[in-house]
Order: sequence, then structure tokens, then C-alpha cells
Amino acid sequence: MSSEETKRRLARQIEMIRDTTEERTFDVIVRMRRPDDEERSLIDTVSSAFNRRRLSISARDFLPQRREIQNARPPRRGRTASRAVQSDRQSLAAEVASAIDPRGRLSTVEGLRSASLAALDPLIQSDAVREAKAAVSATKPNALDPIPFWTSGSAIITVRDEDLARIVEAVPGIEDIYPNRRLFVPPVAVPRKVPEAIEDNKASSWGIRRIAALGAWGAYGCRGDGVLVGLLDTGVDPDHPDLKGKIKHWAEFDATGVEVQGSTAHDSDRHGTHCAGTIVGGDASGRWIGVAPEARLAAALVLDGQRGGTDAQVLAGIDWAVNLGVDVISLSLGAFVLGPATPNTYTRAILSAMRVGIPVVAAIGNEGSQTSGSPGSDYFAFAVGATDQNDLAAGFSGGRTQIIQTSSYFPPEALPLLYSKPDISAPGVAVWSSVPGGGWEHFNGTSMATPHVAGAIALLLSATNIKDEPPGDRAFLIQDLLTGSSEELGEAGQNHRFGFGRLDILRAIGFARDLGYGPSSRPAHAVVGSSPRRHP
Repeated sequence: MSSEETKRRLARQIEMIRDTTEERTFDVIVRMRRPDDEERSLIDTVSSAFNRRRLSISARDFLPQRREIQNARPPRRGRTASRAVQSDRQSLAAEVASAIDPRGRLSTVEGLRSASLAALDPLIQSDAVREAKAAVSATKPNALDPIPFWTSGSAIITVRDEDLARIVEAVPGIEDIYPNRRLFVPPVAVPRKVPEAIEDNKASSWGIRRIAALGAWGAYGCRGDGVLVGLLDTGVDPDHPDLKGKIKHWAEFDATGVEVQGSTAHDSDRHGTHCAGTIVGGDASGRWIGVAPEARLAAALVLDGQRGGTDAQVLAGIDWAVNLGVDVISLSLGAFVLGPATPNTYTRAILSAMRVGIPVVAAIGNEGSQTSGSPGSDYFAFAVGATDQNDLAAGFSGGRTQIIQTSSYFPPEALPLLYSKPDISAPGVAVWSSVPGGGWEHFNGTSMATPHVAGAIALLLSATNIKDEPPGDRAFLIQDLLTGSSEELGEAGQNHRFGFGRLDILRAIGFARDLGYGPSSRPAHAVVGSSPRRHP
């Protein structure tokens, strides 16, 4: 994108920030340009595949190729080559394997982190930023230095209105500026009357049965062993009988993305514990509540039950989870977006996670048809809608056609870019799961559907050798398998109510095994420790 186009986009973003706040001093998230041909090639490849996929009328078209074919495809280099890739199938994993080298330096956590922090250095060391901080400190003595978030290639800074344009002019390489939006705990409802068809499920929560998790346990002997799930939410009650001993890592982040020192695992609401139960819960209530009861959690508090959270908290949580080496990230959170235009706040963070093999599962939102929330609406998020016990779309479940009109990621000739969300759906009505204090309740929400998908990914990984695949296309492979095996509902192909269909993990594992992704031979998950986030 030309420098003039970048200037015009940044000017519009600054005006939007000014229009949405009455404060003279505010926090903004500044994203820096990172030279990265791999990312450019990957974006071109995936967007090309998405354009073809939206015309398909069957989810089965998206199943990946056989493992020996997938792994035999030599990577092609450069944006021109990636645009020329034409697959006989519409598998994202196949397209990605043909477009980039999954063993490249920037497909490792270390490589991506190093490149991002180097790109952020001109902002952090800028005289203009130092001067802006000094001006803020005159009225706010505890003003912070810039705080970097490497997966998104961005940093949060506190500035006065009059200094923002000067920083943009003085610091080369700025590509985007976003407000540090406030996120609230997603609304969920406790149903007044639980349908008899749901109460009839005595062995498990009805959702566990509906997505065929019980069948997967029996048929393949998998319950998520060796898989680490990153859960970014309101926290978790570690002493709940269904969760005790399953929280392997814990962190809490404040509104600016700084880790809270000395924090111990707790839930500031009920939301996070309920989501945690759906992912890894046991049968302490007399019913199995967790899709993958032998998986483990890396849980971070990024939403406060009373005050809510911010984009910076979530971006910090994504950094933390990727540093730990989780196998999937679950985001039952978001901010409502009024129109179909999609903010890019999370695009690079999600893409960075996927490049190192970590799919990012996100709720589409609870405001009903033709609405959505971010990050669920992001182009690269694996967005989840909610279904009921009759495989009908929940009335509150979001979904619509999204549009990207201006972007620092996509070339001008690809814009405007239209795409549909959600990608998949899962049980989200009257879901029985854990709440703090040792109890259980039925909740409604796309927040309840999302952990079904995260737990299903844990089952898929524990039942196959997909974790042995190159990180560069592993996340795309996982999404292909879940999408391609889904129970097709509603309109043919992807639609705004169900995505490509309702999750069926037993079928997904069956397809994976048939395509050559055999039983896992890996030992239980070993993760590296992480050091606390400190001010740079």
C-alpha cells in the first residue's frame, strides 16, 4: 500500500478515535509495519481460497488432502506464485502448504516474536513518544511507557489528542491506530425452564452428546490427553470439583495489558468457569460436562466481572498463550461492531497464532442475526455460532456478511473484500456446566458454543498425529477437518446462521484417520514456562 494511502487511512482512524471519546487523553493501540513476505503470501493465498469456498454448497469440499499428498507438496515462494495456486480441492491447508515454507524462520514463535519486537522498536524508542509521555505525566504521574504485544505487532501508548497526529508523522512504519476498546463480559441467560429433551440427557451435558464427543471417547479412546487449551476469559475457579488440578497455567492482565503480579487463579464472574467446564470438566455433577476432560487449561483473566476488559488485555493474553505453546485458544468474548466493516485489531495476532499451529476459536456474538462482534468477525478467526437441542439456530446467535473496505493487509485490488461469518456452529442453548463455588447451571450464549469447539480440537489432537504436522499449516488443517466434517444445516454451503454446519467431532476424527492422520504417539503435553510481562 502506498504511503499516501496509508496516511489517508491513519487520518481516518485518528478521526474515528476522536469521534468516539470525549477525553483529551486516551490509550491507543499502534500497529507497526513488519517486513514479512511469508505473511503477505499467506494472506493472499487464504483470501483466494476463501473467495472460492464461499461458492461451494457442501462442507465436504473443504476436507484436507491425504496426509502423504499434503506433505509431498513443495512450497512455492512469493506472492505471484501463491496467487497461481489452484487446488482440485478447497482445502486451506493444501493451499497454505503450496504457498509458504512451513519450516521458515518466521513460522516459529522465536522468529515471529523477534521480527515483531524489532519492528516495534522505532515506536518505543521514538522521541515523539517520549515527549508525548512527558506531556501526559504532567497530569498523570503514573503514565506508562509503551507496552508491546508481539503477536499483533502493536503497542499501547497513552497520548493527548494533540500529540497523536504528531507521533504518526514522526514515527516511520506506523500502519494502524486503534482505540483500546472496552469489552464487557458477554451477556448470557439462565433459561427459566430447561426443555425435557435436554434434561433427559443423564450421562452428560446434551451438547457433549450432540457433537458426538461421547462416541469419540469410546471409538478412539481419546479424551484430550496431552493437549493444552488457552482460555482467555473472566478467570476460573480452580477448586471446582470438575476443574481441580486441571489449571496448569494462570495469569491476570490489567487494562493496559500488564500482567498482575501475585495473582492467583480465581473467577471474577461466572462466565470463565462455565466455559472451562465445557472444555475440560469432569462428571462431579453426575453428568459429564467437558468435551475433553483429560486436557489441561492455560487460563488468563482478561475480562473483569465488574469492570469488563479491553483489547489490550486480550492481546496480552494472546501473547501469553502463544508463548506457552498452547494447542488452541478459546475466546468467548468480544465487542459488538455496529456495521459490517471489520476492525483489524486482532488480525495479525490471530494470524501469528495460526502460523505457529494454534487455531483461534471465537464467539460470533449474542446480538442476533445480521450482527457480529470482534474478534469473532475477524477474517482469520474460527467463528462459532450457537444451536439448540433440535439443531435450530439460537435466535440470539450472530452472523452476517462482513466487509473489509480499507486494509493494510490486503492489496487494494482485492478490496472491498466480502466474507461470511460464522464458520461453524455448536451447542449454545441451556448448556450445563460448572460455576464458581462448586455448582452447575444451564447458560445460553455463543460463549457456550465456543468452548465446545475448543474442546473438540483437543479431542482431535489427542486422537491423531496432527500435532506432528508442520506448524505453518497445522491450524488450517484442523479447521478444514472440523468444517469439512460438520453436520450441514440450513442453506447449502456457508450461511449466517450455522456457518458450514454444526460440529461433529466423531466424524472429524474418522475423516482424519481415513486421510492418514493416524493415532497420536506423542507423550503428554510439556510446555515451557513464561516469564511475567513487565514494562519494557
